[in-house]
Formats: sequence, C-alpha cells, structure tokens
Amino acid sequence: MGRLVPAVTRALDILELFLEGDGTLSAPEVTRKLQLPRTTVHELLTTLAARAYLVPVADQPGRYRLGVRTYQLGSRYAEQLDLAAEGQRVAREVAETCDETVHVAILEDLDVIYIAKVDSTHAVRMVSAAGRRLPAHCTSVGKMLLAALPEDELDRRIAGRDLVAMTPNSLTDPDELRAALAEIRARGIATEHRESNPDVACVAAPVRDSAGRVVAALSVSVPMIRWSEQREAELAELAAKGADDLSVSLGHRGGTR
Repeated sequence: MGRLVPAVTRALDILELFLEGDGTLSAPEVTRKLQLPRTTVHELLTTLAARAYLVPVADQPGRYRLGVRTYQLGSRYAEQLDLAAEGQRVAREVAETCDETVHVAILEDLDVIYIAKVDSTHAVRMVSAAGRRLPAHCTSVGKMLLAALPEDELDRRIAGRDLVAMTPNSLTDPDELRAALAEIRARGIATEHRESNPDVACVAAPVRDSAGRVVAALSVSVPMIRWSEQREAELAELAAKGADDLSVSLGHRGGTR
C-alpha cells in the first residue's frame, strides 16, 4: 500500500463537504468544518476552481459550488455502471448462444479491466473473473481497444514502455503491435491465439457509445481443443452481433464495424 497524500486527501475532503447543506460553501466555512489553516484552504479552493471542480457562486462573493468537472466525472461513472450492467446482460445472451466464456472489458492506460463475464458450461473453459486486469496487447479485447485509439494517443501510451509477455506468443515488439492493430482496424475484429493463455484463443468486437466512440470490447474465449478456422469465423460474427447489441443499448446507431 502506498501512503496517502495529505494535499489530495484535503482536496477530496473539501469536495465532499459540498454533498451537505445547500451545496455552497465559503472559505471560512471550509476552514471551520475541516479545522485546516486558512492559507491551506484558500490554496486548495483556488486550485479546485482553476481545474473547474469548483466555481464561484454568482452574486455571492466568496462562496463556491461544485463545477462542471465533478458533473463530468459523475456522468462517466454512471456510464460505466450502465455499461457493466448492460454488458453482463449481453454477455449472458452471447454465452447462451455459443456456450463459451464471454467477457466485456474497458481500457485503462495499457491494461484491460473485465467489467462483465459469463462462463461456459463446459468442463474445460477459460478461468477468469470480472475485475481482473491484464495487459491489453496480450488479449483480443485489449487489442481491439488499442486499435480504436488515435495513432498519436497509442504512440504516447506505448512510448518507452515494456510490452510484457504472458506467453511465448504475446506481441512484445511495438512495431509488430502497430501492424497487428492496423489489421484489426481494417477488419473490425480482433483475435488472440494463445497470447494471454497458452490454451485459449479469443475473438473480440468493439462496443460504441451514443457518440460512436469505442468504449469497450466484447470477446468470446475458447479452449484450443474447441478452436478451428470455422469456429473462429462463427464466433467473430457472434461477437460482432453481441457488441452491436450492447452498442445499441448504449445509444449507438449503426453497426460496430
């Protein structure tokens, strides 16, 4: 566990004060409630206001209310809650169709986080869990999400970073990864053969929100003993359909590809 940063803790304490009362506060009120030095409070309020987490109250000099940035953060949180719930529903429908393990994942830096998962009923199946984090470049969902990034953003994320290998098949060369992502962008489907697990292959499709942005990916994972070119083609279509269904539930119009 890393240590808590006092300045960040104090800033969050201030923001949480606005959950009470009429939603407006002055510097003296914050000072009294949190028992902090006046100079510290003024510096924190100034910083929060500069970053749009707080704004001055019109016609009430010296008072603040929550700013637009807190609304944006709350909206993003709500979107992810909806995405997780809808993702679980769609993943269940896809899993019932193919009886293989289905995941929905989001991208965080260079990792994917699984936010929904439904298991296959087969005795031999992929073992994982919602909430698990894996290197994006080793998974079909991750490569799908990386492929959706603008190239300058992708370059910024991988610059100077080591791409770890989870198996001997993992892509660890940045140029090879870029080439693979270009193919994924052209095809609209991502695959992974024994790159995160030596016994598993996966296929994934992009999930879009109401603005058309790729916000998640849906994958179907299959043990190699049940994998074939024909099965890959079938599951690619099924993953695309599931991703389309999930995209529609998020307000997207049109297909994922």
